[in-house]
Amino acid sequence: MSDLILPRVARELGLGVSQVERTVALLDAGNTVPFITRYRKEATGGLDEEQIRRLAERLEYLRGLESRRAEVRAALAQGGHLTPELDKALGTAETLQTIEDLYLPFRPKRRTRAQVARELGLQPLAELLLALLAGGHSPAQVCAPFLGAQVPDVAAALAGARDIVAETVAETASVRQAVREAVRRTASVRVSRKEGVADEKGTYQAYYEFSQPLKALPPYRTLAINRGEREGVLSIDLESNQEAFIGALQRRYAPGHGWMDGEVRAAVADGFKRLLAPAIERDLRSELSDLAEQHALVIFAANLRGLLLQPPLRGRVVLGIDPGFRTGCKLAVVDATGKYVEGALIYLHQPEKARDTLRKLCQRRGVQVIAIGNGTASRETEAMVAEVIQMWDASGGMQDEGRTGNRDAASRILHPASLQYTMVSEAGASVYSASPVAREEFPDLDATERGNISIARRLQDPLAELVKIDPKALGVGLYQHDVNQKSLAARLGDVVESAVNFVGVDLNTASAPLLTYVAGLNGKVAKAIVAHRDDGGPFRARRELLKVKGLGPKAFEQAAGFLRIPDAADPLDRTAIHPESYAAARKLLDLFGGDGPLPEVAARIRTALGSGETSLADLAEETGAGEPTLADIIEYMARPGRDPREELPPPLLRADVLKLEDLAPGMWLKGTVRNVVDFGAFVDIGVKQDGLVHVSELSAHFVKNPLDVVQVGDQVDVRVLNVDTVRGRIALSMRP
Repeated sequence: MSDLILPRVARELGLGVSQVERTVALLDAGNTVPFITRYRKEATGGLDEEQIRRLAERLEYLRGLESRRAEVRAALAQGGHLTPELDKALGTAETLQTIEDLYLPFRPKRRTRAQVARELGLQPLAELLLALLAGGHSPAQVCAPFLGAQVPDVAAALAGARDIVAETVAETASVRQAVREAVRRTASVRVSRKEGVADEKGTYQAYYEFSQPLKALPPYRTLAINRGEREGVLSIDLESNQEAFIGALQRRYAPGHGWMDGEVRAAVADGFKRLLAPAIERDLRSELSDLAEQHALVIFAANLRGLLLQPPLRGRVVLGIDPGFRTGCKLAVVDATGKYVEGALIYLHQPEKARDTLRKLCQRRGVQVIAIGNGTASRETEAMVAEVIQMWDASGGMQDEGRTGNRDAASRILHPASLQYTMVSEAGASVYSASPVAREEFPDLDATERGNISIARRLQDPLAELVKIDPKALGVGLYQHDVNQKSLAARLGDVVESAVNFVGVDLNTASAPLLTYVAGLNGKVAKAIVAHRDDGGPFRARRELLKVKGLGPKAFEQAAGFLRIPDAADPLDRTAIHPESYAAARKLLDLFGGDGPLPEVAARIRTALGSGETSLADLAEETGAGEPTLADIIEYMARPGRDPREELPPPLLRADVLKLEDLAPGMWLKGTVRNVVDFGAFVDIGVKQDGLVHVSELSAHFVKNPLDVVQVGDQVDVRVLNVDTVRGRIALSMRP
């Protein structure tokens, strides 16, 4: 059966069997998904990263299925229960649920009513009832052989036999599967508020009296009502036509009118209500929750990827502000390279002093952009920053203090003529500030002073800064605390790994947390790379990585292509070309005159390909590289230092503030997508509360999945539909 796993994976995913076999061989050999995706295209047939991860997940499930199948078969054989029919059913079972259904009657369990009856010797009587073999005898005559001290009368004998029949029917695999499917298809989820339980904020008001067909319940509602149930506010039931199901089973097991039929019908009804219905409800509730969690993980992953891949704002001096009322607003200036240079503390209840401190700090350090964390007091801080900017612009950069007339060129650089600000998600800033990474970076600063540095840096390079924070702390979706935390950590870890390797890493500037996510590396090796760099100076060539303690040939193979050295003597070390392909790349350079910059050589190659002077197949034969690899080599030569994030619009910078009261229906605004959920997208338009673009307003066309239209970090044009100033809610539209 295990020989059929790979063909099944190929069939389910619509791939070729040999394609799956080669990809699985690469995975089993310990190759990482990013490495396989980028550098083994000939083997995989060009599968993208999502396809390979989906293949790996399905492979893991099916291997687990085969392992469980073998365990159950062995347990049944050991117990003497493995009949040819059961063995065949096990062999054809395609899901874990089916295998567990088949094993259920034989699985060790607690002492049930049926087990007690079996201990009293009533199993043969139950078998007579199930076979409807009265033989013209009365109940007393049939039960007589089973009576004794522990079974004193006919009623006790029949009651025990009914318990056995009830359990037998309820644990029959075909019955469970048929009932489960029927309930899944026809049941409704009924939710109500528990009497006497407080819900002071009205969090679950929408579910006080709620019903929806099970098959139509969206994932976010499943997670919401599950949370309400856990908090003791909501009660949940599956409503289905139980009488119809019971009737169908009674007709199946007791179609006649004899006294045994009556006993079996009673047993079936009891077994359904007492055993089968609760078990099916548990199964379907668990299935529903699993599906909701898997869907939520997809949403979280997409949001995190969008957050990590927001375009960097490089080369700017940034002031980060961590807003606060009671504890004040903490300020931190970082220079254009991200180095911390100065901090300060201001209080919103001292507006004049706060504005003066902020203005002088911006002057003194040549601040160009102010990054404001979007937490408590963020909008009040924003209003103060906007006032300072208006004063700044009105006075040409606030060049006062009696020094504007005799400043030299160097000092003028520190006084930019314009100043702008933007709101930055501060999710996870507090987690970072108390982390070992932050303590190692800033051992002389208090934890409260580190978060604002993170806010400033995540504007300069979101990816490099956010990888220092546990992905679960980044607030990338709804209900992230309600899903399986192990699954969430694994999925989000994959996203961070994917994003880091998609962008690539500067080997000589990357932090240890960033290097940890490079394919083939781990935390220990990442720290060793940084230590080697600190002790011996910058890496001059990729091959020097092999001198790092603990970094062997396999790790080098996996990681090298994702690590760049922008000023390396060998221009290939500046690109995403893997060292294993350097020989082919150099042959290509020789063929087309490789003395000039790589982009010029790439242009000549493309001209030759476009004119028909040569073909990719001919070049592949001459260089010894596969065509997909060769096409990538040419692309990497054309754009040696490419950062795919720089192709996106830069962060939206503002100079003035917009208030909720300023909004009016019909007004068009530009905003930034902060979160995407099943029912729409939340967009920051520069007021205190993010606005919601409902899924029905995302496009003029029907939208099933909001992620098909928007991603976190996207800049979008939105129209105001409605403003609820009392509840602070804004309804937006992206429809024309």
